[in-house]
Amino acid sequence: MNIHTYTRILVTGGAGFIPSCLAEKLAQNPGNFVVLVDNLQTGSLEKIPKSPLGNIKFIKCDVNEFRDISSIFYAYSFDYVFHYAATVGVKRTLDNPVKVLSDISGIKYVLNLAKSTGVKRVYFSSSSEVYGEPVEYPQNEDTTPLNSRLPYAIVKNVGEAYLKSYEREFQLDYTIFRFFNTFGPKQSKDFVISRFLAAAMSDADLTIYGDGSQTRTFCYIDDNIQATVNAFYENMFVNDVVNIGGEIETTILDLAKTIIRMTKSKSKIIHLSPLKEGDMTRRRPDTTKMKQLLNRELISLEDGLSKILLDTQYIL
Repeated sequence: MNIHTYTRILVTGGAGFIPSCLAEKLAQNPGNFVVLVDNLQTGSLEKIPKSPLGNIKFIKCDVNEFRDISSIFYAYSFDYVFHYAATVGVKRTLDNPVKVLSDISGIKYVLNLAKSTGVKRVYFSSSSEVYGEPVEYPQNEDTTPLNSRLPYAIVKNVGEAYLKSYEREFQLDYTIFRFFNTFGPKQSKDFVISRFLAAAMSDADLTIYGDGSQTRTFCYIDDNIQATVNAFYENMFVNDVVNIGGEIETTILDLAKTIIRMTKSKSKIIHLSPLKEGDMTRRRPDTTKMKQLLNRELISLEDGLSKILLDTQYIL
């Protein structure tokens, strides 16, 4: 296989939930060759997609180690990079703040290597956490109050600043995706929807921090992937920021009740003490740009949950 006849794409964090789904979609195009890298600390080999076209390659690699990631850049001369590798999850990021901050090294390495090896554009997975406790609703891409002190939010803010700076100084194009809560069948069980589903389907208690009045919007994985892939193929929102998320605010308590109802579960809802930090009161993105990318209505929370429950590969 002469990979230089393909569009060569690197996806970091490729054994994780969203990046593995992204890679699967990109590999459906026979003109793409997709390299996935992941250190497998939280990713899973089972999530790496199989490609009937043979145009996916997985390499175990830690992007925060320059020797690891540099050899891959120089071997493949990528055209595009999706830098999605990160330490994620509210509890994990709160428990491992130094590990979270080390992701800044990976961002810097990826950008330095991208500008030195002819990469045309870098796509970066930022987060709704950059909004902190928001100052407006819905949360618009132009308003970033920088009021969150959490290491995870700081790293995403720093990452965004790096991309904007590298474009200004080195003309390295970028697109920043600010991900809000995304869910789907392959999501690991330490995120709220997958955790609630696993509990409800075994009639175990659903535990909520605080009174459950905190709100989130939930984006089904198909919407996330279609929007980001459309941005890639259509060259939309170059050197810009795009919110990727749902548009209907749902309280965590209502989410728990909905899942109990849809699974016909006997589970009870148990309230725990509120988290000391990291559990923002509200989340709702301005989805104007995302709707331009999709050119259709978003998949609703209940429709997304139904898709998961119908997925025969969904394993509790």
